[in-house]
Amino acid sequence: MLTPSLDIFRHQPYRHYWAMRQSISAARQMQAVAIGWQVYDVARETRSIEESALMLGFVGLAQFAPVFLLSLVGGQAADRLDRRLILIVTNVVRVICALALAASPFFSGPVQLWIVFTAAIVLGCMHAFSPAAASALLPRIVPRADLRQAIAWNSLGFQGAAIGGPALGGLLYIAGPEAVYLTSAALLVFATLAIATARTPAHEKVHGQSGWRMAIEGLRYVRHNKVVLGAISLDLVVVLFGGVTALLPVFARDVLHTDTVGLGLLRTAPAVGAAIIAFMLATRPLTRRIGAWMLGAIAVYGVAMLGFALSKILLLSLIALAVTGAADMISVFIRQSIIQLATPTAMRGRVSSVEFIFISASNELGEFESGVAARFLGPVGAVLLGGVMALVTAAAWFRLFPQLARTDALDEVEEEAVPAPGADNQGRAAAP
Repeated sequence: MLTPSLDIFRHQPYRHYWAMRQSISAARQMQAVAIGWQVYDVARETRSIEESALMLGFVGLAQFAPVFLLSLVGGQAADRLDRRLILIVTNVVRVICALALAASPFFSGPVQLWIVFTAAIVLGCMHAFSPAAASALLPRIVPRADLRQAIAWNSLGFQGAAIGGPALGGLLYIAGPEAVYLTSAALLVFATLAIATARTPAHEKVHGQSGWRMAIEGLRYVRHNKVVLGAISLDLVVVLFGGVTALLPVFARDVLHTDTVGLGLLRTAPAVGAAIIAFMLATRPLTRRIGAWMLGAIAVYGVAMLGFALSKILLLSLIALAVTGAADMISVFIRQSIIQLATPTAMRGRVSSVEFIFISASNELGEFESGVAARFLGPVGAVLLGGVMALVTAAAWFRLFPQLARTDALDEVEEEAVPAPGADNQGRAAAP
């Protein structure tokens, strides 16, 4: 009873899909450690702490801009084109970027930064297409009854990769950033082979609709579905202002006075907390008062972020980050479950692309906001601001999205939110 069921892995497509996702996650986490330290280290040769922190923010902006511009295109592409093919192509491009990053340390500082920023932009383009395709493919390769278990295993696997990826990246960085990038390239090659050999169902093409109209329908559906809109926008606001990932190299080097191994531990700590919660959700999923759980978790996230900002001891900082990861995992699990269960099959790619714009805005654009805030408030002041914003947001969402706050059980969303065949795509999630 305390072990997550392995029954979901009886589906061959899901086994390959799961292996692909975790390999990509581990590679991205490793790359993030190396890119962060490399950019900050090069910038600190000629710039102050605040100016170097701003450079880290520009890395996030470089990844966000393509996502913002292309995600709606990626969403309608996921509904029009073969989703497995999209994942294969984007993974191949990621491999090329990893190899380019591996070559970057052999150039001078300014050239290194140009290579890293160019790779970040290309990776951002890939992130505009692959998440929508992956999210829309999942309900096609597992029965609806197994979907929640698949989401829980995805979360558990992601947190495992998020634990091992940064730690391994920090250790490999001792041998140089090229060692990190080459290892990530190998993981991405494995991910490409995994999805290429998955026996996925034939893609059901959408006929008779323009790409622009399909993209607008996705936006319209999210706007009208208050539970989905509230869940997505909550993550946007909290992580946009409360994220700390971009500033971890600053805290590691100039606040906590540690090295790349310490940086790897700092990046791993949120994943440790999230993995514990993901394991618990895989064994004992939340069944009641999910809206209150989601908003309460955001409040805990804010308090833990304040603790991290004020800590000068590595161990205490790791504990605070672990709590933020645990709280965020609750929010992520509920949000993903609501979106997967509330969205009609024909619109999952477009709705997923809208969701990913919000997620990317909160992550990559949040990194830019962190860099800008650190430039004017200092790194500690920037994180304190984020913690306060998380607490304010949790309180505000109770009033702005009462439907979300009152949502009791996921079964209510599952039973009433999906329109009947032939119905308007603007179906609403069930009111509790």
